[in-house]
Amino acid sequence: MRVATTSVGPVTDRDIQERTINVIRGFSMDAPQRANSGHPGTAMALAPLAYTLFTRIMRYDASAPTWPNRDRFVLSGGHASILQYALLHLCGFGLERSDLEDFRQWGSLTPGHPELHHTPGVEVTTGPLGQGFANAVGMALAEHSLRATFGSQLFDHHTFVICGDGDLEEGLSHEAASLAGHLGLGKLVAIYDDNHISIDGPTELALSDDAAARFRACGWNVVEAGEIAEDVDALEAVIRSVLAVEDKPSLIILRSHIGYPSPKYTDTAHAHGNPLGAEEISATKALLGMPDESFWEPDDVVAHMRAAGLRGSDARVRWEVLREGWSENREALDAALAGTGLPGWQDALPRFEVGQSIATRNAGKKILNALLPFVPSLIGGGADLTGNCGVEIDGTGPFSLTDRTSRQIHFGIREHAMGSVMNGMAAHGGVLPFGGTFFIFSDYMRPAVRLAALSDLHVIYSWTHDSVGVGEDGPTHQPIEQLASLRAMPKLRIIRPADANETVDAWRIAIERGGPTALILSRQNLPVLEGTGRVGDVDRGAYVLRATDGEPDVVLIGTGSEVQLCMQAAQELAESGVAARVVSMPSWDLFLEQDDDYQLSVLGEEIPRVSVEAGSTFGWSLWAEANVGIDHFGASAPGAELMEKFGMNVANVLEHVRAVLED
Repeated sequence: MRVATTSVGPVTDRDIQERTINVIRGFSMDAPQRANSGHPGTAMALAPLAYTLFTRIMRYDASAPTWPNRDRFVLSGGHASILQYALLHLCGFGLERSDLEDFRQWGSLTPGHPELHHTPGVEVTTGPLGQGFANAVGMALAEHSLRATFGSQLFDHHTFVICGDGDLEEGLSHEAASLAGHLGLGKLVAIYDDNHISIDGPTELALSDDAAARFRACGWNVVEAGEIAEDVDALEAVIRSVLAVEDKPSLIILRSHIGYPSPKYTDTAHAHGNPLGAEEISATKALLGMPDESFWEPDDVVAHMRAAGLRGSDARVRWEVLREGWSENREALDAALAGTGLPGWQDALPRFEVGQSIATRNAGKKILNALLPFVPSLIGGGADLTGNCGVEIDGTGPFSLTDRTSRQIHFGIREHAMGSVMNGMAAHGGVLPFGGTFFIFSDYMRPAVRLAALSDLHVIYSWTHDSVGVGEDGPTHQPIEQLASLRAMPKLRIIRPADANETVDAWRIAIERGGPTALILSRQNLPVLEGTGRVGDVDRGAYVLRATDGEPDVVLIGTGSEVQLCMQAAQELAESGVAARVVSMPSWDLFLEQDDDYQLSVLGEEIPRVSVEAGSTFGWSLWAEANVGIDHFGASAPGAELMEKFGMNVANVLEHVRAVLED
């Protein structure tokens, strides 16, 4: 049984259609004016397009906004959020007129830019330009993967994204468009609002790209629609013409006029980011034949749009019945939609023998491959560093135009796009994306990582080559400040495991818990330490790895590859009569979640502490009086030699211990 796309067909009451578009334009003017803040112009110009999408094209059910087989809508230019809020209100997603009146105000459901999990019907958090466009690529990728895995009866929908000049100027759009074209992500429809206006003025000040040629070169199906922004029938026809394209993403280039039909501000930069003013709003409403009334919405317009909001309800009900009776790979389907593993999946986790020497990135690969059969939602790869970063899937080819069932994605040298595409995949649901690159290149991913944290998206980063231990590649490839800077990011869970067994638990936590998790893994081999295999220790962020008889004289706190140095130093101190407790602290974030009693039981009270980590010491004063670290850039030399030269050795740890004990 195939779930058909429903359609209400062309609207026969042209008066209702025209007045509905005018109501959307009215909201687009009134809300920024009331807030004295906002971007009315784009929303005014695109009111007919949004109307067409929500009443004639998209399949969705406003009464069930998270129905898995709905079409996805992304407003990449999130500054035009009032356009999306107007449609969500009129179509019955739960936004009230009062929410529009509270636009951009404290506690409202209508913030300045759309936020996932905050406003019903918003699919992704947009605003930083280019992100929404790349998120849409991830959504389309997820749809193709799920359709190939579970069949078109369950997953068969489109992703629509409205983007503008700002989105396409950002470098991220180049990365994402290139990947989407290479993978042939059909059922992705991008509509480029080519309005020729930016904040500074005409886009010609800084932009002369041939967007059509650029996207064709990237393998997209391109339609240059021209001056049809006011023609609903023409808009519907051009959008429907690309819906059947399944082997290429489609770009529709639409020439619009920002601020239309404002007599004073049409085609001006003022309309981009400034309220029009009461006088100009009145003049514009007079042109539209609207009453000069704020937030005007006649009952028949609301009724018309509420009916459109339920246009996919029959398809949604049929889908739910189909899923309820689904028997083929049912456990895998349920696990994928829940973003978790099959029952008992944790039993597949490997354990490593004490004394074994293995880089945590290589341990990560063994763990990932052990989990793949039991966590059906896992899908991902690396930014041209797949094997290096422990995200290579054994015995499989790449996800491609000819193989949508593969769970191995080659993102190419596109770290920023990888992060943003992962966000779109996670926001889509049904998949749990992972992505790997060198830790230093997390800098390229940072905007997407921040949005993953802000949006609480379930993604996993495998960031490897985590210190100057990278070696000969030199300071350009050796992370120093990355850990400290990323620890400052709210809601990003960072785990830097000491060895292979801590890496096992790090992967388990990344799957079990929502939100983004960053695994910070070593290039070099690390010994598997005694005591790191206890399940639950990593969950608490820090734990006592080596205890003392009675109260310790000093507490050594290490993370990652430096925990072994703490263990060696503690042994030498014991031989000289100094009792040293060793604490492994793989995750500040998880440790900060623990209560004060547990934290004191690990760190002790009024006991000198020394931290040891091969990176910036910034922030370590929270935990320790003395800090062994690296507060300068690295150098090109073998990794072991750099560790020695930069004081990441037992002798330097002992020197810091003696100094803190003397104090």
